[in-house]
Amino acid sequence: MILFSSKLVSFRSVALGLSLGAGCLSIYAQTAPAKSAAAVEREHVGDAPDDPGPLATGLSTELTPKAIDAAMKKVGDWQVKVAEPNFNKQWTFAALYDGLLAASKTTGDPKYHDAVLHFAESSNWTPIADRFPHADDQAFGQAYLDLYLENKQPVRMADTKATMDRLVVRADDPDKLLWWWCDALFMSPPVLLRMYEITHDKKYLDYMDHEWWLTSASLYNQENHLYFRDSRYFTQKQANGKPIFWSRGNGWVMGALVNVLQLMPADYPSRPKYVAQFREMAAEIAKIQSADGLWRSGLLDPDSYDLPEVSGSAFFTFGIAYGINEKILDRKTYLPVVEKSWKGMLAHIYADGRLGSIQPIDGQPGKFKPSASYVYGVGGFLLAGSEMHRLAAAKH
Repeated sequence: MILFSSKLVSFRSVALGLSLGAGCLSIYAQTAPAKSAAAVEREHVGDAPDDPGPLATGLSTELTPKAIDAAMKKVGDWQVKVAEPNFNKQWTFAALYDGLLAASKTTGDPKYHDAVLHFAESSNWTPIADRFPHADDQAFGQAYLDLYLENKQPVRMADTKATMDRLVVRADDPDKLLWWWCDALFMSPPVLLRMYEITHDKKYLDYMDHEWWLTSASLYNQENHLYFRDSRYFTQKQANGKPIFWSRGNGWVMGALVNVLQLMPADYPSRPKYVAQFREMAAEIAKIQSADGLWRSGLLDPDSYDLPEVSGSAFFTFGIAYGINEKILDRKTYLPVVEKSWKGMLAHIYADGRLGSIQPIDGQPGKFKPSASYVYGVGGFLLAGSEMHRLAAAKH
């Protein structure tokens, strides 16, 4: 049984905790016509058909830039085709946009970049503003600011900057962490980091740093070197008696750490702490990698989950490959880890380009169909591909 803290759990998290998968949809079906934020987040984000068709047979597992780009394009093409008509500003799509922008840079194909740009333009470059200071509603700001950095039209950053300016003067609530769930570290800190990169104003960087370590002090387990998803899981156990550490939640953190290490100045006082945490997490993640190269939804009890979880696995691959590329992680130790995980993910691509074995929206480990495909997992896969391409290019 899950115990909820009224101080730490928002409406979305409570809804997630009530049931898994389609069970949650029945709750929302009984609500008033006005859709809740949680209901909107679930619209068009993905599906899990009973018959997704055959798995792909033409993809090469060879770790060359050409083979990696081919896998990225197959998945990216399918995802844009099925999802672009329903692009929106929810956190669920934010990682997809980040992945699509990276895919265009890596493959040279502008269609992924242009799909994000067209949606940003149609949205007038505005974020969601009705749940301030909820980090999920700030996540799309990363794509806005990345697009601003390539074409510095003021409209591209104005509203995101206004939101971040409002955030950095917000006083801490001693009874409630701002980022009380580990996923939040992927949603808000990358936007603050880009605001620092754009303006060179340390207030954004200092605020991010302050709040990160408050969250870390609460949720980062110093023994296992993994993050609890939130405070509900401090005492809960998996079936094998080990603590519950959620794959995608820790994947979000690895993705966030990449953003920190990319954008934080080398001489920033607390940078060594981020490097240390990144290395600790990478070592633990490598240690618990499954034989198929991927990771299960509950990281420390893989035997309880039939399928690997591709969204968490994708972000782990992204993070570790980045660490190798930047010489933060030892190449000899970690190259076999990402070679194995990349090949493992390719085994879950269908003939039409669907990327399967992605856990639906949740805040805890769960089970799902092999066909389950959701946009944030595809975003993680494309980000992973961008770093694997770099790795392969250097290797060859």
